[in-house]
Amino acid sequence: MHPEEVMQKYETYINPSSTRLFRFMGLSSIEAQAEGWTITDTEGTEFIDCLGGFGMFAVGHKHPKVVEAVEREQRAMPMCGKVLFNEPAALLAEKLAEITPGALQYNFFCNSGTEAVEGCLKVARLATGRRKFVAAKNAFHGKTFGSLTATGRDMYRDPFKPLLEGFVHVPFNDLSALEDAVDEETAAVILEPVQGEGGINVPADGYMKQAEEIAHKKGALLIADEVQTGIGRTGAWFGVNHDGARPDLMAVAKALGGGIMPLGSVVGTEAAWKGLIEAPFLHTSTFGGGQMACAAGVATLQVIEEENLLQRSTETGAYFKRGIEEIAREFPQVIKEVRGRGMMIGMDLVKEGAGGMLMALMIDQHVIVAYTLNNPKVIRIEPPLTMPKQVVDHVLEVLRSSIKQVAAAIEDL
Repeated sequence: MHPEEVMQKYETYINPSSTRLFRFMGLSSIEAQAEGWTITDTEGTEFIDCLGGFGMFAVGHKHPKVVEAVEREQRAMPMCGKVLFNEPAALLAEKLAEITPGALQYNFFCNSGTEAVEGCLKVARLATGRRKFVAAKNAFHGKTFGSLTATGRDMYRDPFKPLLEGFVHVPFNDLSALEDAVDEETAAVILEPVQGEGGINVPADGYMKQAEEIAHKKGALLIADEVQTGIGRTGAWFGVNHDGARPDLMAVAKALGGGIMPLGSVVGTEAAWKGLIEAPFLHTSTFGGGQMACAAGVATLQVIEEENLLQRSTETGAYFKRGIEEIAREFPQVIKEVRGRGMMIGMDLVKEGAGGMLMALMIDQHVIVAYTLNNPKVIRIEPPLTMPKQVVDHVLEVLRSSIKQVAAAIEDL
């Protein structure tokens, strides 16, 4: 099918305004195949993927070991019958209990990050009998009703009000405000270890650990939203590992499915899980925990261990960040700040509109990036953890060239 025909169908049957926006930004390629850190369009043009599916492709596109695991289950029994037990789900639950911090033990498998957050909110209410939640301003937890209520940007919330009751938002990385908001009515505090869509906002060292202590002092739970930060993205298995926090509940998704299958999980301690242990059918999912998805999860975690991707995320991420910081020093009129952990890096630009311009320029040079949903001035870098340094060097060259063009355009305004 010709690219123009595909885009016309998008415009007619999916969403006309988003299609027109992509056209305006020069995004007219139709992706055809992918491997590693490369996406190839129908014309044979190769793009370096520095967006990584918003953090989904931790082990790269189409990793052969993940593909093999999924194909094996597809030939045997693709989806669980929901009455008998299935081995991949048991193996993945065991592995997640092993790598998650503290006393996290039990898993409920689902299909997405927003589902995982919804599950965490429900389990927290069930465990505590309380209804209040404390979240952070500028947070992003998803767009279904519960997770949207926790999300901290009015642009996404206002059209759907009234949302759930009992949610309070405080400034991120402000422990004093958090402590003032948490009380005896609070079921849980929900936080991202690094705000992703908020603009790759990294808190002060110890923030998550102290948030845990504040929550527990009032009998509340700590929910860590690790949908974007989890599974090696920040150079550790999970973002909370950086300051030793031990959440009561954790939402995991995105990279867990290896970029092959939709997969998420609600992970909880025995104390947090007590309501579901007493009444296990209060929260269920037809598709959650299927053989193909769980096999993809098991294979993904094995690849991360076998290929030493946690260390590679730390080292390559630091190398990438230093390169961007050098460009920022060269063009302070364009880049205000560079921040991040591991292979989760954000460039905070000086002027509104520069993000879209930089994104279009880089994609025109076959490097895929995007700005963060809550802050269009921040360009995110979240490539596969497998990306080698020589590819990073090429991306930095493209970035410098693109930033130079943005600088010239700003001067002309």
